[in-house]
Amino acid sequence: MPLMSLAYLTTVPLSPPDAVRLAAELGYDTVGLRALPAAPGGDTSPLIEDTALLAETRRAIADGVPVFDVEIIRLGADFSVEAVRPFLDVCGALQARAVLVAGDDPDEARLTASFAAFCAAAAPYGLTGDLEFMPWTQVPDASTALRIVTGADQPNGRVLVDALHAGRSSTTLADIAAIPTARLSYAQLCDAPAEIPTTTEGLIHTARQARLLPGEGGIDLVGIFSQLPAELPVSVEVPHLERTAQLGVREWARQALAAARNTLAARDAAVAKGASLRR
Repeated sequence: MPLMSLAYLTTVPLSPPDAVRLAAELGYDTVGLRALPAAPGGDTSPLIEDTALLAETRRAIADGVPVFDVEIIRLGADFSVEAVRPFLDVCGALQARAVLVAGDDPDEARLTASFAAFCAAAAPYGLTGDLEFMPWTQVPDASTALRIVTGADQPNGRVLVDALHAGRSSTTLADIAAIPTARLSYAQLCDAPAEIPTTTEGLIHTARQARLLPGEGGIDLVGIFSQLPAELPVSVEVPHLERTAQLGVREWARQALAAARNTLAARDAAVAKGASLRR
């Protein structure tokens, strides 16, 4: 099994220290946290403003598991590196490895320049900038993400493959296979119903509130993850507000890890079978 990380959205509404402790208790290798919201007024943890919370989180990390990724940087037309310095300082304090980045600027040349500038600012902290394609953003698919990351030409620039968006965008398996291994830090694993919403609101609702456990839905998870390196770290991102409320965060995160491991085992078996048939 590759390194398995407990994603931020799978742990809502836990505090960062509690998310770290839960990851360690359940057998995850790392954890993901969020220090900036995905949308104005959205879910986040006040790690930038609350120094006591940051200190408590660091103590939990010392006794538990490390932080893999921190969310979320959004690259709009007005992006400024200086505005995100406090975020980068928190990432450094947490000794994180990766930053999730979303692209909102419709000017691709400017978006590429902003991504390059962010990666350059993140590099001294030992961070990668991981550009996630999402069908409702200005980086709607894997080929666009790879074009921007390649154009930015930063050593720490990466493409982030989220199974949900790979399954609900124009991205093909060939597009995923075309991403060089050096341009990947981790991937996100979940499932979703086979029927794809026809509105942006519907896509966002599923992404943030109603994903399914791996293997429960209609996404070709084995196909997608067969195109990725077997050792690539996997973030288990399965937010489902209703089922979390029913089961509790601990049980939902436990089920998510078990389902993720089963999916990756199925991927490994499929890859091995394919290799055997080719011999």
